[in-house]
Amino acid sequence: MTREVISTSDAPAAIGPYSQAIKASGNFYFMSGQIPLRPDGTLVDGDVREQTVQVIANMRAVLTAAGLDFGNIVKTTIFLSSMEHFVTVNEIYGAAMGSVPPARSTVAVAALPRGVDVEIEAVAVF
Repeated sequence: MTREVISTSDAPAAIGPYSQAIKASGNFYFMSGQIPLRPDGTLVDGDVREQTVQVIANMRAVLTAAGLDFGNIVKTTIFLSSMEHFVTVNEIYGAAMGSVPPARSTVAVAALPRGVDVEIEAVAVF
């Protein structure tokens, strides 16, 4: 198996021992969970709507760095600090994913990195 790191300065750098994304043999791309950090590393202070817009922007930047777009995503997992955010996140996520959205799981968790309200990870294929 081969592995290639996908990295871009148009999305925030990893804040731990992980890569923004990995391309694996067979043309699978595994994107690490994106949180609402700006590319300069500052956190979006706003509500879950503003946070989700930044998460989607970060996902777009990582996909672009890999030569992909949202149409290449086959599976996502959305992590929420509360299911009360589901409707808002779903609206923004749905607009980004288009008319043929990927498979998805959405879960509420006890806490997310840096106290954010939303994190999204993805698997894409080329």
